[in-house]
Amino acid sequence: MGQASIADMLNDKNKEQMKKLSGPQKTIMEYKAGEKAEGFFLIKSFEIKKTTGGKQYIDLNVVDKSGEINAKIWDYSKETEDVVLNNAIVKIRGEILEWSGSKQLKINKIRGKLPQDTIEITELIPAAPVETSEMMNTVRAYAKKIKDEQINKLVLNILDKYNNKLIYYPAAKKNHHSYLGGLLYHTMRMLQSGDKLGQVYTILNMDYVFAGVILHDICKILEMDSDKYGVVSDYTMEGKLLGHIIQGIKEIEAEGEKIGLDREKSIVLQHMVLSHHYEPEFGSPKKPMTAEAEMLHFLDIIDARMFDFEHALEGVEPGQFTDKIWLLDNRNLYKMTEQ
Repeated sequence: MGQASIADMLNDKNKEQMKKLSGPQKTIMEYKAGEKAEGFFLIKSFEIKKTTGGKQYIDLNVVDKSGEINAKIWDYSKETEDVVLNNAIVKIRGEILEWSGSKQLKINKIRGKLPQDTIEITELIPAAPVETSEMMNTVRAYAKKIKDEQINKLVLNILDKYNNKLIYYPAAKKNHHSYLGGLLYHTMRMLQSGDKLGQVYTILNMDYVFAGVILHDICKILEMDSDKYGVVSDYTMEGKLLGHIIQGIKEIEAEGEKIGLDREKSIVLQHMVLSHHYEPEFGSPKKPMTAEAEMLHFLDIIDARMFDFEHALEGVEPGQFTDKIWLLDNRNLYKMTEQ
């Protein structure tokens, strides 16, 4: 038997092995460092890079319903690049490593989805845990609570303008709420938290709190290029050059002019969007100068942090610690035992 025939047989054997899964597929969040990984994943992004020694490798971010993990294919080949380039869904065999306090997937084998594979893209997409229609109804209900007629109209007009994209857009390319419907979910939870805190801190003008929450991140729709599955391929030109904060300010000004929005109301709302990241290095050249802007900043921080905790603790057994979480200052989080 010739060498070519032996190679064909080995390739066929490898393909057959890759078709089989050893039991139910674990999710990304369930894997621990040191474990073997095998299953179907959705490629979120990839890039061909070079090591310091000049050797090519493929850097990927892959997702399933539970979340996202960075992956590496160190044994680069043109055939492997074609698999990554031409397939949204891939089947991967590899191992989970830990790098700089985060889990990383080293890919040993990868192939595209075959016609006989029953997995569907919708089965792999991370998504908000609340139905889209319910989230949208909740956000619109808070918008309608705004008593000031001008601010009410501004907010509802902008919601109407971006409604079709808001139902699927993530809140980020990666990190918090970077999944289908993440932007809407982030907005809804901030509104619910703000509503409760407004009952305690009566100094707050809730018209501005509700409006600020709804508007503060809505121009992430212009900042990122997302498909209908909430997967961001890249930032837009405007997103890279301006960012969602500047775009948000422009949006308030432009839409405000259309309805004759009072100048002070427009500037105060713009200030809330401008200052909600708090620090210049995070995109905010001004710190909050109103109580409502200060509250917006902390509502944003609270929801992002609670998301990070929720996400990190998924798959962790009660009484155990997580790996170090880079986003949370390399802390090991503890999951309390249920009482």
